[in-house]
Formats: sequence, C-alpha cells, structure tokens
Amino acid sequence: MSGAVIDADVWQGVAGAPASADITVARGVLAAEAAGLNALSAALDDLFVQAVTLLEGRAGAHTNGRVVVSGMGKSGHVARKIAATLASTGTPAMFVHPGEASHGDLGMIMATDAVLALSNSGETAELADLVAHSRRFGLPLVAITGRAGSTLALAADVALILPSAPEACPMGLAPTTSTTMQLALGDAIAVALLTRRGFGPADFRVFHPGGKLGAQLRRVRDVMHGGANLPLASPATPMPAALLAMTAKRFGCLGVTDESGRLIGIVTDGDLRRAMGPDLLSRSVEGVMTRNPRAVGPDMLAAEALRIMNDPQRPITALFVVDQQGVAVGILHIHDLLRDGVA
Repeated sequence: MSGAVIDADVWQGVAGAPASADITVARGVLAAEAAGLNALSAALDDLFVQAVTLLEGRAGAHTNGRVVVSGMGKSGHVARKIAATLASTGTPAMFVHPGEASHGDLGMIMATDAVLALSNSGETAELADLVAHSRRFGLPLVAITGRAGSTLALAADVALILPSAPEACPMGLAPTTSTTMQLALGDAIAVALLTRRGFGPADFRVFHPGGKLGAQLRRVRDVMHGGANLPLASPATPMPAALLAMTAKRFGCLGVTDESGRLIGIVTDGDLRRAMGPDLLSRSVEGVMTRNPRAVGPDMLAAEALRIMNDPQRPITALFVVDQQGVAVGILHIHDLLRDGVA
C-alpha cells in the first residue's frame, strides 16, 4: 500500500530523545492506525455482507465445512489470529500456511471448506497454489487485500479492499496500519457470524473452559453448595437450634423455608445483632428472620451473582439459590467465587 506516512516532524530527533518524544511517537502511531480503522469502517458496503454470507454457507451450524484462513509474513500472523477468533466464537476455522500448502498441506482442505486469504499487496506468490486449489475445486474464496486490481482480488469470489491509509512507521514500509485493518476486519467477520447464529455466553463457555474467562462464564449451579450442606430451618425452629445449624454449616446465615421447601426468609449475623436481647433464645426463627431475601437461579452466570453480592447499597457474602418454584436448592458464598477465580 502506498501513500503518505506520518508527519516527519513526529519522528525527527527520536534517537536519544527524552521519554516525552516516545509518547509523541506512540500517539502518532495510534492516531494513524485509528484513522485507518475509521476509513475501513466508512468503506464497508454490501461486499462485506456477501463475504459473511459466503463464509456462513460453508461453516454454518448445519454444514461440515470450515473457514481456511491463510496469509504470508505479517498477514500470516494476522490470519492465525483470525482463525483462532473464528474458531473460539463458533465458526469452525483453521490456519493453513501458504508455503506448506504447496508441499502437501492442501490435503487438509476439504471440498466443504471456504478460503479466507490475506495479502495487502494481493500479489503474494506463496498464495498462488492455494488460490488455484480453491478455483479448481470450487471452494468459495474471500480475499482481504489493499489492491482492488491485484491478482488475489480478481481471483476471489468476494474481495474486501482495505482503504488506502499510511503505514504507521517513519518510512511508510513496515506493515502496521494495514495489518491493524486486516485484524479488525477479521474480528468484524467473526462477530457478524456469531451474531447471525445467536452464539451466546453458554456457547462461548464451551470453547473457553479454562482461565479467568472460563471462570466468569461458569453457572451458579457449578459453584454452589447443595444437598446436606444447605443451612435450612423452618419458621418454627427455636433459636438455640437455629444457632447450632448456622454454626455447623459455616455460611454465616440460615435459610428459612416453608412446608414446600420454598425460601421465605433468611437469618444472618446482622439479624442476630438486631434481635440481640435477653429473650433471643426463647424466640423462634420466624421472629428474627428477614423475609423475602435476595436469591438467584442455578443457571445464572456466576459473574452476575457476584455483581449482586457486591451491590454497594446492600453487600452480602452469601446468596441462596432457588429453582423456578422458589425451592431452595443451593447456597453460594463469595469465598467460592474467589476460590474459582470468578471474583
């Protein structure tokens, strides 16, 4: 891609300059790349829709195809990331190195696949065999390139042309703005595809079971305590028995349920302090409990339950979990969320 480069004044005297010059350079780079992204956004048209439709047709929910992403050099690094993003958001995808494709890896590409090829110049020699393979076997080919009249653009079924924008380097040569636009356009394709198929948090967790992200996508049912661990009592339970139950279960609270097992109240340390008096041990749970306590469903995201617990107006350390009929089925403690990496 040709064109102007960042104003030379930004770069003048950088060598040995104070740290403030580094900040000026960095801002110049970011401004150049931001301008490229703005131009890319403004240039999107029906060709983008055609590209997404073409890829969805081969790598949709009811097909056996994948999106084969390829590129050489810096475009290859971007292509790897695009393939990873597609795969992690529900669109089967893989990266094939164009050089290796010419030496046997074309066998990895199936007749049901589509090809997404990246080349800023559109003349990358290493892509020739892969492009020829897609044409020979009728595989849909989507190109991301900076030149409308390039070999790659002319060969593609749909060519997404990057707008002319200066590279963010003093010589205008190092792929910077162009690769940023490639990456952003790949992200746009991936998000458009996941939106079309209604890919949601539950689907996302299937592909992200580990790490912080996986923890935040866990459901309450995956973290809660249930069964014999539940600290529960009836409204008529004498307070001495209630205190023993609270101490034994070690959650700092006691759920109060009716004859059907529905949660109707809670006794917390705060309730005990407010009810403290000479007659406390002669009272029943019903006279001490707080009615209609906050509760969550077992299918709520654990991260959302944490947000409720961290409500600045009413922070709490434990939440009861109830089913659709309001029956207590579990309890969630903030320590569980901390242990599992949700908090």
